[in-house]
Parts: sequence; C-alpha cells; structure tokens
Amino acid sequence: MKIKKWLNWFFDRKNLFIRVSFAFAVGIILGFAAPRFSIAVKVAGDVYLSLIKLMIIPTVVSAVFCGIASIQDMKMLRRVGFRTVILYVLMFIASAVVSLIIVYSVRPGRGFAIPVGTGFDKTLADTSVSGFLMRIIPANIIAAASAGDTLSVILFTSVFAVAVVSLGKKAKPVSDFMNSLSEINFRILGYFMELSPIGVMSLMAYSVADYGSGIFGVLAKYIGCCWICCLAVLFVVMVFPVCVTCKISPARLLKAMGRIALVTMSTTSSAATLPTTIRVSIDDLDAPEGISKFTLPLGCTINMCGGACSFCCLAVFTADIYGLDLSVGTVVCMVLVATLINMAAPGIPGGGVILGASFLSVFGLPFDVMAIISGFYRLLDMAFTTINVEGDVAANLLIAKSVGEYPANSSSNDK
Repeated sequence: MKIKKWLNWFFDRKNLFIRVSFAFAVGIILGFAAPRFSIAVKVAGDVYLSLIKLMIIPTVVSAVFCGIASIQDMKMLRRVGFRTVILYVLMFIASAVVSLIIVYSVRPGRGFAIPVGTGFDKTLADTSVSGFLMRIIPANIIAAASAGDTLSVILFTSVFAVAVVSLGKKAKPVSDFMNSLSEINFRILGYFMELSPIGVMSLMAYSVADYGSGIFGVLAKYIGCCWICCLAVLFVVMVFPVCVTCKISPARLLKAMGRIALVTMSTTSSAATLPTTIRVSIDDLDAPEGISKFTLPLGCTINMCGGACSFCCLAVFTADIYGLDLSVGTVVCMVLVATLINMAAPGIPGGGVILGASFLSVFGLPFDVMAIISGFYRLLDMAFTTINVEGDVAANLLIAKSVGEYPANSSSNDK
C-alpha cells in the first residue's frame, strides 16, 4: 500500500517537477554509464522538441489574446488602465536593461560551445527596421502562421483582441470561443509537458555523453546569473522607486514582499498567489482596495518583470553557447518582442519552456537548449514568478500614489 501511495504521489500532475528532476538525474547517470546508448536514444528528445515547436503558435495566440481580452472593467480602464499598462511596460523594459547589464557582465554561456546542427546556419533573423516591419506585417496571416512567423502572429492577435474588447457584448461569442480555445490549447500543452521527463532524460543523457561534465558548470552559472538578475531587478526597479515615491520604509515593504514570496516560490504561479497578493497589499501596505482589485489581476496577466530577466538571460546564454554575437539592434528588438510575448504565460507547470522556445524562434536561434533548461526550470521559475508578482505589488502602490489614493488609510503609520 505504501508503494502504491508513493506511486500515486509521484505521478500526480502537480508533481511534474519531481518527475522531471528524477529524469534529469537518470539522464546524467546514463550519459556517463552508457554513452553510446545515450547518443542513440536522442531521437526521443528530438520528438519532445518537435512537440514544443508544434505548440509555439497556438500558445502565443492564446496567451496574447487572453492577456488583452482580460481587460474587462472599461470604467476602471479609462481611469487608471492606461497609466497602469504604461507603467508595466516601463517596468518590463527597465527589468530587461538591468538583466542585460548583469548577463553581459557574467556571460554564463561563454567557454562552452555546442556544435551547430545542419538545420542552423548561424544566421539570425533580420532585425533592421525594414526587415522588422516586413516580418511583423505579413501579406497572409495564414501563411505566416504556417511558416512559424511568431512576430506576425503576435501583431495580428493583438489587433484582433483589441477589436474584440472594443466591441464588448457584440463580440462576446468570439471572446468565449477564444477563451475556450485557449483552455484547449493549454490542456494539449499540459499533455505534452507530461512527456517532459522522457525528453529531458534523453537530451540530458545525450548532452553528458557528447559534451562531458563541463555542461554542469555552465548550467550552474546560468541559474546563478538568473537569480542575480532577479534580485537586482527587485531592488533597482521595485523597492527603490516605491520607497522613494510612496514614502514607505524598505523594511516594511520587504517584509510584505517576503510574505508573498513564500507563496510564489511554493506554487510558481502568479494566479495561485493572487489572493495573497491582494490581501497583503491592502492589509500590510495600505493599498486602496478598488485599485488593487483592478491592477493586481491585470498585472498577474501582463506584468512580467521576471519574464524580462528570463528572456534576456536566455537570449545571451543561447547566443554565447552557439558562438553568436548579438548586435545592439537585435538586443533592442528582443526587448520589444519579449514585451509582447510575455503578455500572458501558460498557467501550467513548465509553460515558460514553450514561451522561451517561441522567443528564440522569433530571432532564428535554435531552441534545443530549452529541453536541457526544462530539467531544472523549477529552480528558475521560483525566481521569475516571484519577481513577476513583486512587480505587481510595486506597480499597484505606484499607480495608487499617482492618482492620490495612497495610502488608502491616511492615518496609518509607517511600521
């Protein structure tokens, strides 16, 4: 009975990370103990990568549409919505700048090279102004989607979602259909993510057999770099501006943020943390209830400062291990694309792996590395999700202050 109970726990959908971690360890052992076998079974990992590629366009469409369509309260949107969205975008860009400074200082992928496969000629997508416009505005959206042109799909979906929201009740059937389609896409994605242990084990075994033990130092350096970026963003982009603008002590703010972080690190879900985020913001930080119940759910969908850390680190890391140099124009373009693509992340374990792959595909970068990263993605997701939510808290206070409603309880003392 104990064995059966343990197996039920091990194969519970909520414990996907445990299975992936176990497969990650098994893959390492196989890579050292049976290198020929490990190289031979790489096909399983290739299938897993194909499944990830298969879901890029459906996931991007669902994520972007639902992120925009979630803005339902038009009265509140007119009052604070515009400045909220602008602030979220500015925070994302600031987070990206801070992350880029750190990742270019650390260069976690330097000194470790992955041989370029036959499907990649080390040519990145055209990120000049003319090239960018020609790629983002397609003559045929169906052809663009079938060709995997993520930028075109993001633009069309954004315009489509704005039109649906502006029509209100007239477009409700379309909105309901797209929301149902989103649920279906994420359910399929969930099915595919259940295969992660097999894909991770295969690709990790192959990586160890082919690249040797040097891969572990590189991965550890990458994880450390991501965490450093998140901590820097927390203090530079969130704590400092809030403390200066809202006249709140750092100790009080960090104490409240710490309570929220305990939930985000255990759930790695912004949505699951939302009730705690709202309660702590109102009770511990004197945020106004009305604005909090608008900006925090909205931020849960489109404010992704942790995503800025994630994508910046991923782009530079991937470019370095493939021996590529990213131009200034490409980096700027990456920040803009990351701002769009991070509007909504799949609410399933490991969903960020799909968004990471879609981000790399926009610029023609190979996303094979995502399969290896997925093996320890939970360690990264704990940091990224926490920064996403703490960014919502910071933005909520700044917005409330900008409209003259902070603190909600004017007689409260700064504890």
